[in-house]
Amino acid sequence: MIAVILRRVLAAIPVLVVVAVFVFALLRLAGGDPAAVIAGDMATPEQLAAIRAKLGLDQSLPTQFVSWAREILAGDFGTSLISGTPVTRLIGQRLEPTLSLALVAITITVLVAVPLGVVAAWRHGGLLDRVVSAATVLGFSVPVFVVGYILIELFAKQLQLLPVQGFRPLSAGLDTFLRYIILPALTLSSIYVALIARMTRASMLDVLGEDFVRTAHAKGLPERLVLFRHALRNAAVPILTVIGTGFALMITGVVITESVFNIPGLGRLTVDAILARDYPVIQALILLTSAVYVLINLLIDLSYAALDARIRHG
Repeated sequence: MIAVILRRVLAAIPVLVVVAVFVFALLRLAGGDPAAVIAGDMATPEQLAAIRAKLGLDQSLPTQFVSWAREILAGDFGTSLISGTPVTRLIGQRLEPTLSLALVAITITVLVAVPLGVVAAWRHGGLLDRVVSAATVLGFSVPVFVVGYILIELFAKQLQLLPVQGFRPLSAGLDTFLRYIILPALTLSSIYVALIARMTRASMLDVLGEDFVRTAHAKGLPERLVLFRHALRNAAVPILTVIGTGFALMITGVVITESVFNIPGLGRLTVDAILARDYPVIQALILLTSAVYVLINLLIDLSYAALDARIRHG
């Protein structure tokens, strides 16, 4: 197992290097001048040149890349060109809201989607299966921001049960934390519930026709035990893949949800950095995103071995 982990970590290094080169080149070639953003519309050419020299933007691209790569290897992601704050501190300040939102959303997704998919496969072709299939199509079809505004209108404005927007950390108390996080988490999870429910249903349909399921029924085992212990366990590999990928997408794709609910997370930080051409922040966020994908894929691979003896011993 340790050898597998080491191989996957070593294989991830070239991926991160390619991502770093690609992001650096793309940002420089995309146009836009951070010095103009910092200096404002009334800046003179001399002032712009002075800001570029101070930030090192007047150097050649290879020189800039080598300097940036050395800082990354030393664990220094640089300083924001706009605020002057270290990038690691900026990301650290915005990490908790995004991570909290993604964790609560994936928890809701798994608790709702997996049982729905199992039951839909169990009642394949029946009324319950058709209801679940229609609900998943609806979940795919309605944009996330529309779901967010519907929930705000219903639970915050009409029923006045929950706050409209904002974020409170867990340190403010569990009740307060849940009151502020539940609507954004329901909004973010809506499309992933549809995706994982459909994947669970399809995987369960493949497994329910296998001989070992018929054998379990022949032994007289309760239906719930056959479905959740025998069938779901053998159908878990593709479901785990979608859950892991979905969690990574939640962390990196929460821009819309954070904007609708005014949550100060990594999504809004990314948008602000792109609009201001804040190169160090953008580069650090994209590298962080790539690292998250690599880590989650590694965890998914390890879970395959834990769930499937053929992979573990093969």
